[in-house]
Amino acid sequence: MRTARHRRLFVRNLSILAGLATLAVLLGTPAQAYELQAMQPNAHGQVEFVMPSGNIGCIYTPAGGTPVYQTADGGAEIQCDRVEPAYIRGVLGATGGGRVFSNVGDQGCCGAGQVFRYDHVVELGPFQCLSTRKGLTCARADGHGFFLSRAMVEAR
Repeated sequence: MRTARHRRLFVRNLSILAGLATLAVLLGTPAQAYELQAMQPNAHGQVEFVMPSGNIGCIYTPAGGTPVYQTADGGAEIQCDRVEPAYIRGVLGATGGGRVFSNVGDQGCCGAGQVFRYDHVVELGPFQCLSTRKGLTCARADGHGFFLSRAMVEAR
């Protein structure tokens, strides 16, 4: 259930991401409260990471896909799965809005070796993701994205 507080949190996180992108371009460094975290791709060119809680894990696929996975539109894509309290997947492609799926047939989350530390941002292709103790926000510069936490899931 969405509440006004949850909507404000989602909009605040998107605003932080947009501000970080602007600051990074203008100053060459991320905003003071958040650090940029580098992520290494796997052998297929995808980037996998998990939140410190182990409850949310993500996989980024670059534009063009990989030999084993092609995105729906051929563009870049980020998928993040939340395990508890119910299994949910957030998906954001290179175009269109974020989507949330509750009926996920291939529940395989969260065994990635790279931990996405709290209060960090990662830039992956057209996406920026922000990790905080309150949850994970992934978005594009146009404001489309999703937020996942134990308490809430939202896509725009």
